[in-house]
Amino acid sequence: LMEGYALQNGSRMAYPVIFTINGEILHSNVYDNVMKSGDLALNDSGAESPLHYASDITRTFPVSGRFTPIQKDIYDLVYEMQQTALEFCKPKTSYKDAHLAAAKKAVMGLTELGLMSGDPEEAVSKGAHALFFPHGLGHMLGLDVHDMEGLGEDLVGYDDKNQRSDQFGLAYLRFSKDLEPGFVLTVEPGIYFISHLIDQWKADNKLSEHINYAEVEKFKGFGGIRIEDNIAISDKGYSVLGPHIPKTTEEIEDIMQS
Repeated sequence: LMEGYALQNGSRMAYPVIFTINGEILHSNVYDNVMKSGDLALNDSGAESPLHYASDITRTFPVSGRFTPIQKDIYDLVYEMQQTALEFCKPKTSYKDAHLAAAKKAVMGLTELGLMSGDPEEAVSKGAHALFFPHGLGHMLGLDVHDMEGLGEDLVGYDDKNQRSDQFGLAYLRFSKDLEPGFVLTVEPGIYFISHLIDQWKADNKLSEHINYAEVEKFKGFGGIRIEDNIAISDKGYSVLGPHIPKTTEEIEDIMQS
C-alpha cells in the first residue's frame, strides 16, 4: 500500500520498507507475520521527494489501537529520549552529545521501571544502556538515505575532534560531528528487548551492577519501539521536516480510533 501510494503520486520509496511486529530486529524485511491484538507494529519507511531527496521516518503503534500500560511506559520513555536528544540539536553541539543524552534518559526511565539500577551517567559510560539501545541516534539524510556514506562512514560522520568509540552500541553511532546549519539528519532513538542479546549478556553476567536481569527476562517477546523524525539544523536550532505525524501515545490512539 505504501509503495503503491508513493508511485501513484509520482514518487518511490527511498529504501525497502521495514514494517514488522518484531521491532527488536532493527532491519527486518520479513512481511509474512500476522498482526494480532497485543502486538506492536513498527513502520520505518520514507518516500523520495520530487528532487529525489530521501525521507526516513519511524512510528510504532499498537495493533489493537490501544497501548497496554507497559507498552505505554516504554513508548513514553522513547518519546522522552527523542525530546531530550532534540534539545541538543543546534549548531556547534556534537551529535554524540545528543546520543549520550538520549542514552542517559533511557537509563533513568528503565531504572524507574526496575530494569536498571545505579548512577545513570556511570551506566552510560560503561555502555549498559546498549542492551536496550544498541544503535546510534541517527545519520545524515540527503539523496541517499544514509547520505554520503558511500564515501566512508568514518569520513562522513567523524573527524579529528569526534573520534569513533569501540564500545558496543556507541560504536554504531553513524554520525558524531558537531552540528552545523544546513545539516539534515534523522533522530531515531529506540528501546528494544532482543532475546539473544539478553541471553548473551546474562550468561556473562555483564554489567549486572546496572542491569536487573530477573526483570529484563520478563520482557522477552515485547519487541521494540522506535520513533524517528527528520530534522534540519538552522542558526537557531532545528526544525522537523514535513507535516506533523501523530507521535504521542494519545495522538496515536486517537487516530487509530477515528
